[in-house]
Amino acid sequence: MRSCSDLLKAPNLEEHRRVKYVEAISSTVDRAARLTGQLLAFARRQALQPEVFDVCKSVARIGEMMDTLTGARIQVNIDLPAEPCFIFADGSQFDTALVNMVVNARDAMSGAGRLSIKVECAACPTADQPASLSDGDYVTVSLTDTGAGIAKEKLGLIFEPFYTTKSVGQGTGLGLSQVFGFAKQSGGEVLVESELGRGSCFTLCLPSAKNHEVVAQDKHCAPIALPGLCVLMVEDNQDIGTFTRPMLEQLGFQVLWVKSAAEALHELSGNPENFHVVFSDIAMPCMSGLELYAEIEARYPWMPVVLTTGYSTEFATIAKDEAHRFDLLQKPYSREDLAAILHRAVSRTGEQ
Repeated sequence: MRSCSDLLKAPNLEEHRRVKYVEAISSTVDRAARLTGQLLAFARRQALQPEVFDVCKSVARIGEMMDTLTGARIQVNIDLPAEPCFIFADGSQFDTALVNMVVNARDAMSGAGRLSIKVECAACPTADQPASLSDGDYVTVSLTDTGAGIAKEKLGLIFEPFYTTKSVGQGTGLGLSQVFGFAKQSGGEVLVESELGRGSCFTLCLPSAKNHEVVAQDKHCAPIALPGLCVLMVEDNQDIGTFTRPMLEQLGFQVLWVKSAAEALHELSGNPENFHVVFSDIAMPCMSGLELYAEIEARYPWMPVVLTTGYSTEFATIAKDEAHRFDLLQKPYSREDLAAILHRAVSRTGEQ
């Protein structure tokens, strides 16, 4: 990132080089965010967005790209039940966990062998289940490979962050730690059976979500533009504000930028109807974004509020509290993320 940012300062830089350097910076930010997310998943502090979904559909969708993941020399068999298997979990993190387990199996087989993936509904935990699994119905996703297997003395290490048996540069050692953290945060477990020279079986156990209402959402729909609406942006950091304001303006919003919660309340006290949404950082001196939200909620309960923070632990803690009325956005965020959450916040008030 530092090299690319320095190169961008060069005078008379060709357009194609500028685009290349900007894309490199963006890609690095995305990778860093994913890396942080995997570490937080292991620590069980990743902020999840649970929803009810059918595991069978998710596995089938990942199955369509299996050749790309495993290569042509691995024979993949997917066994799905006839009935849907619903769970209440973060769908995106489930997909990531499944891909991580597939990649782990592929590497264990050195690119050649057999991989069996089986989904079972309402599979009650076995008698030798770990104490962390309570009684009840579970959905299990088992991946059985014909790889090298894992020595018994190493089974306790495989879920540790950065633990890997691969050569330098061939993996981060975070794949299975993400699976472990996701399972624990979702009220489940990862079970492992392995024998050296014969292969391994990883089973992801997640609580069944029977009787939950299934809500279908298209996460890839482009957010509806909301031109002409006014955002009261509260950001004490000069650099962040300098970049965020033009991003909002590109989305069609009018922006009033203030640098403290006190200034925001002052602006709202005059003509609150001039603003359609408040977008505020959480970590600010004197009065935090959460305290600002409490004041707005008391004085202007109809006003949509979106809060943002770059502190992952703080984000995860707040995200668990479903009592609040504000929307929450984690830094770093893309322009698409910002547009989507502001659109959702404003749309709930019926203002278009």
